Amino acid sequence: MKKVIKLLPLVLLVIAVSAFTVDKIVDNQGYKIGDVADDFSLKNIDGKMVSLKDYKDAKGFILTFTCNTCPFAVQYEDRIIELDKKYASKGYPVIAIMPNNTNKKPGDNFEAMKERAKSKGFTFPYLIDSEQTVFPKYGATKTPHMFVLQKTKKGPVVKYIGAIDDNYKDADAVTTKYIEAAVDALLAGKEIEQKETKAIGCSIKV
Repeated sequence: MKKVIKLLPLVLLVIAVSAFTVDKIVDNQGYKIGDVADDFSLKNIDGKMVSLKDYKDAKGFILTFTCNTCPFAVQYEDRIIELDKKYASKGYPVIAIMPNNTNKKPGDNFEAMKERAKSKGFTFPYLIDSEQTVFPKYGATKTPHMFVLQKTKKGPVVKYIGAIDDNYKDADAVTTKYIEAAVDALLAGKEIEQKETKAIGCSIKV
């Protein structure tokens, strides 16, 4: 009996650690195709808080986790701007979220975000995930990492996850535009042919 009592704290510790580990694993998995995404409230570069529910007339969203400092993200900035110009009026606006730990990446801090958005002429919100609570839910690991959401009665459903297109180096050499194909399919009421691709970019800094 004494041995059981002595072992009890160790058993409880193992259970606690195991539970914590399972939670972490689940969190890191992120959303899958068909999952309903939670809404969020994040600070935009204009100081206002932005949520998906603010977009009453949207049919869905082109969500990008991106930043100022990653070369891959910089390469894709113009293409992200073009996506918003093409699809915002059709009901699929771009929402950009900066997920990095700014202590590790000072070039991604809030002031730098404002400067970058102004210099590039961003036509969409550029939000900061300052507590780093949103990107893990999505399972985003790269900048940029793209998600296409479609509004439904259940909530915003994840329809596409991955890259913008198949050539980050050269926009003119792109042969497949994954995001455009996904949004075009949704607008036409068709099934998306390629629902997932590998996101190419820099690791999100935590």
